[in-house]
Amino acid sequence: MENISAPVLSRTVWQARAKGHHARVAAMAQGFLDRRSRGTRHPVHDFLFTYYTFPPSKLMRWLPALGERLVVEAQDLEKYPWLAVPPMHPEAGLCSLLPAALPDKVRDLARWVHTLCQAVAQRPPRLRCYGLHEWAMVYRQPREQVRHQGYELRLSPEDLAAFVESQTVCCSHYDAFRFFTPEAKPLNLLQPVLETRLEMEQGGCLHTNMDLYKWSAKLWPWCGSDLVGECFALACEGRALDMRASPYDLRHLGYEPVKIETAEGRAQYEQEQRQLAEKAAIQRARLAQAAAVLAVPSADHGRDFPSTGSCA
Repeated sequence: MENISAPVLSRTVWQARAKGHHARVAAMAQGFLDRRSRGTRHPVHDFLFTYYTFPPSKLMRWLPALGERLVVEAQDLEKYPWLAVPPMHPEAGLCSLLPAALPDKVRDLARWVHTLCQAVAQRPPRLRCYGLHEWAMVYRQPREQVRHQGYELRLSPEDLAAFVESQTVCCSHYDAFRFFTPEAKPLNLLQPVLETRLEMEQGGCLHTNMDLYKWSAKLWPWCGSDLVGECFALACEGRALDMRASPYDLRHLGYEPVKIETAEGRAQYEQEQRQLAEKAAIQRARLAQAAAVLAVPSADHGRDFPSTGSCA
């Protein structure tokens, strides 16, 4: 049964949102596709499409969130053909996601994502990790095994190791920690595993905040493209800071280093980390809200839906 109380977006409104989404993500997505066609790589940008495996074609495709109805004309379905195929359903001049098409596995994932978002939001953020995870990934590693081959390290292997050993390594993110070198893992105060994600992840963590993109993408299209695109933009910011604070010298690519090996650099990192965490808290609340909507049984999807549209 169609939800007659669901928001109806005029052609002017939803097309403006679609254009805004395309402007937000297309340059990065198309850049990755172009590099892949040429067999080249970018040490910063490609991570957003290789570690986060959401296809660029889907990232660039705008869809509304579950519970939003679009006013459409025939020309719209020609320009945006994905609006005319499942799980979208055009009928009588309106187009929306079909609640009955929402898979149970997505509903289960939404329930888990909501739990994770709540857990992170309720836990005090921990700062002052200074992005040492990137350093721990090359700590006492032979040069031929360094992940980003062809890019010089800013410190010698000996000085890099001495700096890591002089700091308190406190990574709480399992997917970052698992890439530590074997020699670096014992240096970490925490030993996160996949099963402790709900207990360990916290809102100061750069990777936890970047992962808002991962979780929103896994809930696409049901959570809507606006949320995915804005989480992607946040992940882009996080990735840039991640690599600026890394031991790699990427100045020739336009990334001025945050020199965490100095007191001034660590203060700068903490400030930028805090600013990113504040932005992430807003996106996390929106993701939690969207996940809560998706987690309810399908029979309840004929009721009112909170808006999950862009807040930008």
